[in-house]
Formats: sequence, C-alpha cells, structure tokens
Amino acid sequence: MNTKTTKKPSFFSGLTGQILIAMVLGAILGIIIHNSISAEAAQGFSAKIKILATVFIRLVQMIISPLVFTTLVVGIAKLGDIKAVGRIGGKAMGWFFTASFVSLLLGMFFVNILEPGVGLNLSNVDLGSVSEVTAKTQNISFENFIEHIVPKSIFEAMATNEILQIVIFSIFFGLAAAALGDYVKPVINALDKTSHIVLKMVNYVMKFAPIGVFGAIAGVFAVRDFQELAITYFKFFGSFLVGISSLWLVLIVVGYIFLKSRMTVLLKRIVSPLIIAFGTTSSEAVFPKLTEELERFGVKDRIVSFMLPLGYSFNLDGSMMYMTFASIFIAQAYGIDLDIGTQMTMLLVLMLTSKGIAGVPRASLVVVAATCGMFDIPIEGIALILPIDHFCDMFRSATNVLGNALATSVVGQWEGDDENETVISE
Repeated sequence: MNTKTTKKPSFFSGLTGQILIAMVLGAILGIIIHNSISAEAAQGFSAKIKILATVFIRLVQMIISPLVFTTLVVGIAKLGDIKAVGRIGGKAMGWFFTASFVSLLLGMFFVNILEPGVGLNLSNVDLGSVSEVTAKTQNISFENFIEHIVPKSIFEAMATNEILQIVIFSIFFGLAAAALGDYVKPVINALDKTSHIVLKMVNYVMKFAPIGVFGAIAGVFAVRDFQELAITYFKFFGSFLVGISSLWLVLIVVGYIFLKSRMTVLLKRIVSPLIIAFGTTSSEAVFPKLTEELERFGVKDRIVSFMLPLGYSFNLDGSMMYMTFASIFIAQAYGIDLDIGTQMTMLLVLMLTSKGIAGVPRASLVVVAATCGMFDIPIEGIALILPIDHFCDMFRSATNVLGNALATSVVGQWEGDDENETVISE
C-alpha cells in the first residue's frame, strides 16, 4: 500500500494569504510614511503607490467586456429560447429587488436607531472636496437611467465597460443566435472557446492582485491619520459596521435556508474574491475571478454568465444599505427631521436611481448627493463622510460580492431543481 501523502500548500502560499499579507504590509508602510514625512510628500507618495492598484484594476477591466459578451451570448444560446431567458431573468430580478429593498431598510433602521449624525460638529468640514461628487449628480435620474440602459453602440459600451449596456446587446445577440439554430453553431463554438481563453487570462491577471491591494492600502494610509479618523468618525463608522454586519448575517442565513450545507462550500470558494474586493474597494475587480469560482462551485456556466452581469447593475446590496444610511446621517447632522413617510419615499427613489451606476467612480456617493438634493438636504454634507468613505467602501464592496455570489448560486439551484438535475457542490 502506498503511504505517501501529498503535502498541502500552506495558507500563505495561496492567493488569499498573499493578499492578506499585502494588506498588512500596505497598512504598515502607509502609516510609517504618514508619520515620517510632510503632508505634501505623503500626497505625492500616495499618488505614485496607488498606480499599482490602478494597473491591477485596469488589467481586470481589460477582460470584463469580452468575458461578459462571450459568456452571456453562449449561455443564452444554450438556454435555447426566450422563455428560458424570461424565466431566469424573472427569478433574478425578483431576487435583486427584494435584496435591495431589505438592504435599504436595514440602512434606514440602523441610522434611525443609532443616530450617528445627531449632535455632530460641522465646523471642521472640508467643503472643497465635494465638487468632484456633486458635479455628477445632475446625470442621476430615473429618465437618464432608462435612456442609459440601451447602448448607442456596442463598441462604445465595451470601450467604457458599461456592463448593463453590454448585457442588453448580448441578450439580443444570444436570442438571435438561438433562433437561427444549427446554422450559427460555429459562431457560438468560437465564442465559447474565446470565453475559455479570457478565463485563462483571469489566472494571469489575479497574480497581480496582492500588488494591487498593497498599493491601494498603502496609498490610503499614507494620507489619512487613522487614529484621528477613528476618533472623529467612531460613531458613524461603528454604526455603519453594525448595519453592514447585520446585512451579512441576513445574507448568510438566507444562504443556509436555500443552499443548506452547500453555503459553507460557497463561502470557502469566494474568500479570495471577497478579500480582493475589500482591499481594492472594487467589486468590479473580482468579476472574472467570481465567475470562475461560481462555476467551480457547481453553478452552470449559462446561469453564471447571465446572472452576474445583471447582478453588477441591479444587486449591489452593500452599496444600497450605505445609501440610506449615509443620506439620513447627513440629514441628522444638519438637524433635518425626516418623518417615516419621507424616508420611505427616499428609499424608493434610491431603489430606482441606484440601478446601473456600478461603473461610475464613487457611485454610492454620487447617488447619495443626488438624493440629498431631491429632499432639500444640503449636498455639501457629503464632505462629512468623504474622509471615512474609503473604509466604508471596503466593506460595501465585499458585501456586493457576497450578495451577487449568493443570488447566482440560489437561482442556479432553482434552475437545477426545475430541470431535475443534481448540481455538484464542489
């Protein structure tokens, strides 16, 4: 009998361990730089070290458009007809809007219970940094969202990584291909092979993840006095963590209700994407890696390729929770009393205006600023949360990844049950 055992690789030799090490080293370097050189020099250092994160995110963005297009077209072509697309799409949108509503409600609940904005000192607020966000609020409206859904050009949509527009084009392309049947099989096979090439590229790109995370974390800590931030924003950040932790608890419990013991396997699968999203504050940065891990988890590729692109536009659970929390926090800071009816109206406005803005830099802040303007809350209040927003963004980006992974897995299981097929857990 062969008694030879294979030595398992250590945790820190894997991607997850390397990213965690990079986060710690980045924080240490940033703190050292912040405490040892002038503020101007630290700003220069931050700008240069953040290039590492920018390069990593750009590498990921480079492959998102071809990945979404090829996998979604192939997935829809394999679904076969418009009824199947409508069935899965209906389940997806039902889940997305329910999850968004629950997330918004949680944010509204905790900001009203904990009241982090009440009694806040507004004298030291830096209003100069608000212009970047408020300049974009004029484009946030339900009408503009509807117009924005349909691409003028698929090449323009791909060039700007407008995921929702790419999804719309891909759905039409896939349905047309399915209707033509065997005649277009060579095209579908070519796109299928292309998607596998792009997924192979994902493995290469992810090797840069620790470097990108290191640059992102070091750049932030170099210009932020973490101790001062912690003291000044302890109530806001602490209250936000209570809210986001509760949302995680809800998502995980729901996951165990629908997926049972397979939820544990899913959580293990998505640890790496969660940490990358946390370190880079970009849920978009893990789109390709999350696609790969969900397929390994056992969700059919046609379900993953259909659900994830939709989820990135319609199912940003962490961002949704933050939006109601931040909007009402600003109202509290300015002593503006919002009754429950007004807050529920605000919730519904956020439900609509927040869809499809995943590609907008600081998307959550842009929507919060626009919402404040609609309800006569000073938009300048955004300056209150700008200094701490990066740290909040780390948590909401990771939450977005968890929410999309869960939604895709559950809908994938529902589809498997409908087809009387057994979905492999690992």
